[in-house]
Amino acid sequence: MEIWINPACSKCRSAISLLDAEGAEYTVRRYLDDVPSEDEIREVLDRLGLEPWDITRTQEPAAKELGLKEWARDDSSRDRWITALSAHPKLIQRPIITADDGSALVARSEDAVQEALSRRK
Repeated sequence: MEIWINPACSKCRSAISLLDAEGAEYTVRRYLDDVPSEDEIREVLDRLGLEPWDITRTQEPAAKELGLKEWARDDSSRDRWITALSAHPKLIQRPIITADDGSALVARSEDAVQEALSRRK
């Protein structure tokens, strides 16, 4: 199991606390320092079953500068969104847990973290 976090994020710290309380084995990825490539973002999106705009923090200053709210949300725009997420990782919703069963979850709630824990092998 891997968790993408920003240590300054309270939701990330809560998720880590829950994982620790359950004795889960996981790897921490500080995705602002270890920026995911476009291919890694595609892989996580596939595991999440989501589109890039679904995991984009549109209220971030970079999102406003890029005008993301005006971008199309369709197949022809997907790569543009993924490029933006890789170039501006602060736009990626957090925390994201990649579960042992090959799935992934945006773990912003205790229930989502528990769901990831239930998918341990």
